[in-house]
Amino acid sequence: MSVQSHEIVERALAASEADGCVVIAGESSAVNLRWANNTLTTNGATRDRSVTVISVVGKAFGVRSASSVTDGDDLEKLLRLSEADAREAEDAEDYAELLGPGADIGESHSYGETAVAAAEAVAEATFTDPAQRTGTGVFADFARDLGDAFGAARADGRRLFGFAHHELTTTWLGTSAGLRLRHSQPTGTVEWNAKTATPAASVWHGQSTHDFTDVSVPDTDALLRRRLAWSGRSVELPAGRYETLLPPSAVADLLTYAYWSAAGRDAAEGRTVFSRAGGGTRVGDALGPAGLHLYSDPLDPELPATPFVIAGSSSAASSVFDNGLPLRRTDWIRDGKLAALVQTRTSARNTGSAVTPIIDNLTLDGGGTASLDEMIAQTSRGLLLTCLWYIREVDPQILLLTGLTRDGVYLVENGEVVGAVNNFRFNESPVDLLGRLTEVGATARTLPREWADWFTLARMPAVRVPDFNMSSVSPAS
Repeated sequence: MSVQSHEIVERALAASEADGCVVIAGESSAVNLRWANNTLTTNGATRDRSVTVISVVGKAFGVRSASSVTDGDDLEKLLRLSEADAREAEDAEDYAELLGPGADIGESHSYGETAVAAAEAVAEATFTDPAQRTGTGVFADFARDLGDAFGAARADGRRLFGFAHHELTTTWLGTSAGLRLRHSQPTGTVEWNAKTATPAASVWHGQSTHDFTDVSVPDTDALLRRRLAWSGRSVELPAGRYETLLPPSAVADLLTYAYWSAAGRDAAEGRTVFSRAGGGTRVGDALGPAGLHLYSDPLDPELPATPFVIAGSSSAASSVFDNGLPLRRTDWIRDGKLAALVQTRTSARNTGSAVTPIIDNLTLDGGGTASLDEMIAQTSRGLLLTCLWYIREVDPQILLLTGLTRDGVYLVENGEVVGAVNNFRFNESPVDLLGRLTEVGATARTLPREWADWFTLARMPAVRVPDFNMSSVSPAS
């Protein structure tokens, strides 16, 4: 990578023959560890670079991307292809003027202007800085403690499996209107499976992290041992509606899907659960109990995310013309009521809404203080889930989802876990669930299992649902 990424952005913008141009360059470095049967099996390190060119001709655009740009000829080819695509394309429905420095985008987010201006200034001032790198050193303490956990697992007759990943991605964004932004985003995850042979049992735990300093192997191993012990007794239950405790990971999986489905344009066109009967959207409607807040904040100190829009394509929820748009805290649900939907500049203008782009983190907070253990202790009879997987959409009009439980469903009676239950297929709408919550626990950082490859920055509480729909028994283990 002899040519710096910020130089690629500048060269592409200078060589563009389109009416407007956006160039996005990215560099990522990643390291990983994998283990199985109480033994480290593989480790790896990778580095990648990508370049995306968005050419605007009139009100149409063309996009071309490459995983490697080694010289001027590669860049020239990328530019000419994107320009040709733009000339052949129809006018874009989401067309808007490209953003330059300090662009006035009108009323948008509910976030303090001073903090946003400071974040923008940092992104611009660091534009010529090189990419940040990760390395195997990020796993130093984790790998040492992992070895101790392997020894304890062998002694107990348990088997540990898992995968740890850490990545640093630096992005440079430039527009022909003069905008220059840079951001480095750390992403770390660790997922565990613990298994026993007799009786056969499997449990899972996942965590997201910036740098692995907050990952405690002893604490995780203790949690896995405890859940395996709960599996010592098996209980068969039929399908039906059960009072159910959903842990933060399961809540994150359901609400992340709801968040991805919250495009304001689709709702205004009457095609989603957020559409109002008779026309318009449900903004202002009560979706959950008073005091419930769902929000995203790129400047959240625990879940920092990219503070400006990076869009390599357009959809109902994003626009290539919004590249570089500053992101600020957005309340999606405020005090139980739907406060905002995902709006690009164009969809906001068309629906008379504030500009509220999608942000790469999500927090649900209902003001609760109870831990999951305390919620278990207050349960007369119900189910405790570990996680959900294979989630699929059934009906977008009500956002009905189906999926499976996995790696531990437990029966709780008189405040204690008394055994492991068979798995189920569920059918539920996360939006409908919000209105049926009877308890919201303490909010904590978590990892959505189903969406961990795409969305890791989540903070959720455990919740109690009085009638979670277990639609059929599943043979999955």
